[in-house]
Amino acid sequence: MSTATPRALELIGVPLDLGAGRRGVDMGPSALRIARIGETLASLGHDVVDAGNIDVPQREIAEAGPAELRFLGPIAQTCRTLYAATRSALDRGRCPIILGGDHSLAMGSVAAVADAGRARGLRVGVIWLDAHGDMNGPGTSPSGNIHGMPLACLLGRGADPLTTISERRPAVDPQDVALIGIRAIDGPESALIRSSGVRVWTMRAIDEHGMRSVIGDAIEDLGRECDLLHVSFDVDFLDPGIAPGVGTRVRGGPNYREAHLCMEMLADSGMVGSVDVVELNPILDRENASAELAVELLASLFGKRIL
Repeated sequence: MSTATPRALELIGVPLDLGAGRRGVDMGPSALRIARIGETLASLGHDVVDAGNIDVPQREIAEAGPAELRFLGPIAQTCRTLYAATRSALDRGRCPIILGGDHSLAMGSVAAVADAGRARGLRVGVIWLDAHGDMNGPGTSPSGNIHGMPLACLLGRGADPLTTISERRPAVDPQDVALIGIRAIDGPESALIRSSGVRVWTMRAIDEHGMRSVIGDAIEDLGRECDLLHVSFDVDFLDPGIAPGVGTRVRGGPNYREAHLCMEMLADSGMVGSVDVVELNPILDRENASAELAVELLASLFGKRIL
């Protein structure tokens, strides 16, 4: 059953694996389509258009760049391409749903959403659902993998090619970001998160207060100043017992019903205007179960209800 008002949705695939250490996330968009993401959202009454995939440089022939910022140039190029595709969808009145691909793509999607909002006099808040902080920089990252840096770059801290994708630097203000579900933080990154000004709810907060309280507080806090929400959903936010198809599994994440409640409450807010689904790795999955779960959760985010 759906209680959602029909919306115009646009699927944009980003087969990007340059920011990740393990191969396979470039097949994430295909896995989500095989799990019938378009058909599922259409069955809820939405007008769904699949725009296909944007062009992404192939890893085998891409310029690797410096060890502390691996594939910097091709990733920046991809994010700028995604920025244009996302702005185009928004300008046509469609809600973009970005199918990743690794989380570095959010530097393009979030920048586009934030800029488009400002152009309309609207303020966009970001709900970042993730096991990781994604706030490393070239001086703190142990791997040089850029998928561990996108939130820092959106907040204006990082390499210029990644922090200047939006029309404004920073693309988003720290008080407009809610980082939820983190439980695996690199040592130096911890201090960066604490000093950043973002609103943070760790898994301990979810354990102590429950998902209902955490998501409710995040929506209330951001809703005081923001008009719209962008949901950046890293599949490793979920416990790997229910979503094994990710490259960086971290035990102790939200369970099946907690994840659905999170999405249902975000849907109830009526504020969600755009979404990323990232870090799905079909190579590490079991019979596409993680992709199917991600599609279920997106259905909840776009209005599917039990009754």
